[in-house]
Amino acid sequence: MKKVVLPLLMLTLACASVRAQDKEENTTTGANDFKKWSIEVGGGFAKAANPMTEGYHMKTTNLFDANLGFRYMFSTKFGLKLTGFYDQYKDDMGPEFKSNSYGTTLEGVANLGRVMGFESWTSRFNILGHAGGGVTILQNDQYDLKDDVLGSIVFGLTAQYRLGNWGAFQADFSMLNNFGQQRTWNGAEYDPMGKQGFDSSLYHATVGFAFYLGKNEKHADWYVDEKPDAIEEAENRIEELETMMNDTDKDGVPDYLDAEPNSVAGVKVDSKGRSVDLNNNGIPDEMESYFEQKNSEMKTSINSDLADLINGGYVNVYFDFNKDQPNAQSVSGINFLIKYLKENTSTSADVIGYADEVGDTEYNKALSARRAENVKAILVAAGIDAGRLNIVGNGEDTSVSKDSQYARQTVRRVTFILK
Repeated sequence: MKKVVLPLLMLTLACASVRAQDKEENTTTGANDFKKWSIEVGGGFAKAANPMTEGYHMKTTNLFDANLGFRYMFSTKFGLKLTGFYDQYKDDMGPEFKSNSYGTTLEGVANLGRVMGFESWTSRFNILGHAGGGVTILQNDQYDLKDDVLGSIVFGLTAQYRLGNWGAFQADFSMLNNFGQQRTWNGAEYDPMGKQGFDSSLYHATVGFAFYLGKNEKHADWYVDEKPDAIEEAENRIEELETMMNDTDKDGVPDYLDAEPNSVAGVKVDSKGRSVDLNNNGIPDEMESYFEQKNSEMKTSINSDLADLINGGYVNVYFDFNKDQPNAQSVSGINFLIKYLKENTSTSADVIGYADEVGDTEYNKALSARRAENVKAILVAAGIDAGRLNIVGNGEDTSVSKDSQYARQTVRRVTFILK
């Protein structure tokens, strides 16, 4: 008997251990935040239906059956359990006999309640289905029967009532079919005709408890993932992509790729969002091209056209929120004015500062004046006579929506009026 039972037990335990470890290593949070292990104990009735020697009977309410099981759930729907059991069989209105058997089974488990969506209407009742195989060892002292080993297949249903996160009350009904059975349940030799197929039946009807083990709150039998990790991760990824695709300066290059996020609107940019300036003179080539074209068509009016461009508000110096120093993207506007004033030495200019509507009005007026003063300081440092520059602090520009952060970026500026 040991040569048969011990190898089977070792193989069973090894399979369960390897499978459990493999699943544990691949477990992530979210959809797998549940207890996986349970210890299950039960007791009740064992009824051996056949084969029985003619004239022998067994009580339907035959006591005694006891069982102990260990179950591991790979997910909320499927698992594996190893169970050991012990039965006693007695006579009922016939010749007296007393047999006992014990065995072990390895079974797959399906959480039928989760498969069928029980969680939509109850959090207390559940049903498990189980099926597998094992061995049963039959003993009977009357026939000097010690080790008649029977191969078994088993299937059954377990009804559960949740008592708490620690465990559940269970009622199980299982049927074992043995093959190769050469003894009747009362211990005698089997039919001499050699009926040794799957005509042997043993029934277990038991009640007991499942005790749940693990650090998480609920066991897989009862766990419901309100939002699976895959959906949550997808939503987070979509939100990240939406943020990445923002294009503050509307130049066609998303902010996460834009090296110059405040480029002049409408000016051609490269793949990194930088104004195209092949000659590195600080003026976008598209603007230069415009000036050169105008110069070739009407050289005598170039200064007037440039003045109209400046006076029309197309040349600006921009500032970040609550800052009085120009941002890095404003160099081209300052360079443009420096170039014009150096070529037209008799021209002077008003340097006019603005602020957006956020904050105190008086503070914003002072801020607009500081912005104009700092731009003037840059022009003077570049060689422009300070006497040609007049500071004007115009305060808040109310021409755009106060609620739009993108619109407010366009009014935090210094502009110029030539005289």
